[in-house]
Amino acid sequence: MKYLVVGLGNPGYKYEETRHNIGFKVVEALAKEYDASFSTERLGELATVKHKGRTVLLLKPNTFMNLSGKAVNYWMQQEKIPVDRILIITDDIALPFGKLRMKGKGSDGGHNGLKDIIAVLNSKEYPRLRFGVGSDFSKGRQVDYVLGEWSEDEKSAMAERLEVCKEFIKSFVTIGIERTMNFWNNK
Repeated sequence: MKYLVVGLGNPGYKYEETRHNIGFKVVEALAKEYDASFSTERLGELATVKHKGRTVLLLKPNTFMNLSGKAVNYWMQQEKIPVDRILIITDDIALPFGKLRMKGKGSDGGHNGLKDIIAVLNSKEYPRLRFGVGSDFSKGRQVDYVLGEWSEDEKSAMAERLEVCKEFIKSFVTIGIERTMNFWNNK
């Protein structure tokens, strides 16, 4: 069985440590655990890991956040992976920092990466793992906040939160979304 796990973010050095790139950080952490490396492929950076007999393709789209759907759709078609075996990892300002929530479907919640994926796939019904980045910004400063770098407190908590994210992903590919949500949401 093949799975596609997509970490959303923006390519380029200047975005590496920003809140908006948490999706990249998560898939990089999982690749590192399995000693897998990313290679430049069409529409993104791709690494492949094996977990309990499952093949998990880890994707960091290089299309920039607002055009993420193009890369997701391309790799779903290329690898013949159905929508219920993809997992999109994204930042979420509606959740406090470090709060993790998996859902099987939903709206874009104002997130341009999710909005583009919904438009390209013509569906809101795809699994996603939302990583809370908080909302500590003043009115009209949302873009600056998500494209801003992590605070020192956030950086110090990051390793533990990434460990939990990896467990979410491994659970998703082995026991499915429903049991994963029941067990891992709110951890």
